[in-house]
Amino acid sequence: EFDTAFQYLTKAAELGDIVAHYLLSVMHKNGEVGEKDEIKRVYHLEEAAIGGHPEARYELGMIEFGIGMERMDRAIKHWMIGANLGDEQSLTALKLGYPTGFVMKKDLAAALRAYQAAVDGMKSPDREVAAEIAKQENY
Repeated sequence: EFDTAFQYLTKAAELGDIVAHYLLSVMHKNGEVGEKDEIKRVYHLEEAAIGGHPEARYELGMIEFGIGMERMDRAIKHWMIGANLGDEQSLTALKLGYPTGFVMKKDLAAALRAYQAAVDGMKSPDREVAAEIAKQENY
């Protein structure tokens, strides 16, 4: 039930939950709670990104990229932050921007190092066990 989920996510977002903000942005993007609302989508993405949600950074980068080349520097900043938080999509966006000249070699190298550090920081024996179980269960 989207309506019930929307109510709970709205309350959680009001309490500062960044995942709730991100999920609300998805609901507004898809029009799962009425009409699609780009303004509310961006608001919730910004709140999630400020709180450290990596996928929100990627999405904001894609929005900036879609606006046009004059906003490419803002897109790259979002993707750099996302890569620093361990977001693979952000890193991929930066890799794609390098051959076109929008991403400098030193920036890509810094993003690669930060991404790897973030990924390494998330490793633990418990996570590896959970990943193996999820793989076996086809999640």
